[in-house]
Amino acid sequence: MNKKSISRKSLTDWERLEKMNDEDIDLSDCPEVTPEMFAKAIVKRGGIPVTKSKAQVTLRIDRDVLDWFKSQGHGYQTQINSLLRAYMEASK
Repeated sequence: MNKKSISRKSLTDWERLEKMNDEDIDLSDCPEVTPEMFAKAIVKRGGIPVTKSKAQVTLRIDRDVLDWFKSQGHGYQTQINSLLRAYMEASK
């Protein structure tokens, strides 16, 4: 087995980045996130278990919204929960 390290020193100028304001960041090559893109997002947390105790609830949502999530296949309830969690955390 080759014991040579494959990691390299970062070429990023972290000091310059830390001094930047939000207004200084060029986002021209980043597309705006659309509701469709957000709906397809999958929230993953590295190393942190997402499974917590769950509560069964009755929730009234528009039929077309439910049908769309169901059409995404197995795990649609988990996807709905992940999107609600992402919204909750973003709103904190």
